[in-house]
Amino acid sequence: MIHSGTDPAAVAEAARLIRSGELIGLPTETVYGLGADASNDAAVALIFAAKGRPSNHPLIVHIAEAQQVLDYASSVPPFAARLIDAFWPGPLTLILPRKPGVATAAAGGQNSIGLRCPSHPVAQALLKACRTGVAGPSANRFGRVSPTTAAHVADEMGDALFVLDGGPCDVGIESTIVDCTRGQPVLLRPGVLTRAQLEAACGESVLDNEALASSAPRASGTLASHYAPNAKVHLMDKTELQAALAAVEPSQRIAVYAYSIPGIDAINAASVLYRAMPLQASQVAHELFAVLREFDAQGVAYIWVEALPAATEWDGVRDRLTRAAVQP
Repeated sequence: MIHSGTDPAAVAEAARLIRSGELIGLPTETVYGLGADASNDAAVALIFAAKGRPSNHPLIVHIAEAQQVLDYASSVPPFAARLIDAFWPGPLTLILPRKPGVATAAAGGQNSIGLRCPSHPVAQALLKACRTGVAGPSANRFGRVSPTTAAHVADEMGDALFVLDGGPCDVGIESTIVDCTRGQPVLLRPGVLTRAQLEAACGESVLDNEALASSAPRASGTLASHYAPNAKVHLMDKTELQAALAAVEPSQRIAVYAYSIPGIDAINAASVLYRAMPLQASQVAHELFAVLREFDAQGVAYIWVEALPAATEWDGVRDRLTRAAVQP
């Protein structure tokens, strides 16, 4: 059931459901989430069951304001506090040391917790009405394409779920995740915030997890295979993509998402479903998951995506497409 997120009665009902231990769908500026009371382990277990997600794979807890961080975290390093000041509310998740006995199920049993303060006005209204943190992974089956509209959530999770409609998500890919538990900021998942932005805000170098010998906490959306549509995704450079298009058989059903292939509309038009990729990374992030869902709805067998520019602002989109192209 989809309800308007601008309707105060719908927000109040969603908050009541959360406090009652039930699940709801909620919009954020990144993607839509499947929400439950983070302090209620039984309610959080319903998220894992609904998504088909392993219970040791932690969830991000959404809070209404920065002051709630210490409800869940035992400490906040100074560089993490600077990141909070710079980017909250917004598309940044911080992994912090977890208070013992708090949000155990949402943390996947780890001694750390992922926290985020979303900027979406409907999410903010809900979190303030709930008066509790809301565990909220993306509202889709585990490993599949994340939803960026309320209709996507209903398609994924069924009409029985109460979904607040906040319109299409502005950002369109999940939040940047920075691990703050190892004495220095470590990037676990890129998003729309660039490394340069993070470093300028926190005043320290942001390290790559792969460069450190110590193991990182488990975090959302960091498995090798993730964000995958039903169709098989292949990333190709321009030359590879042009050669593959020239060899397409009329019986094949291919989707192409590219930004620099001339004359593509004339290539086996009956076999190739083409969407032009925007030239700005933020615009691609905004539409990426909706495009993948659109291609799936057309019944294509393969999605060919042109390799992205090397600039760092593309890292978040590149991460999602690389994981989508890994076969589970």
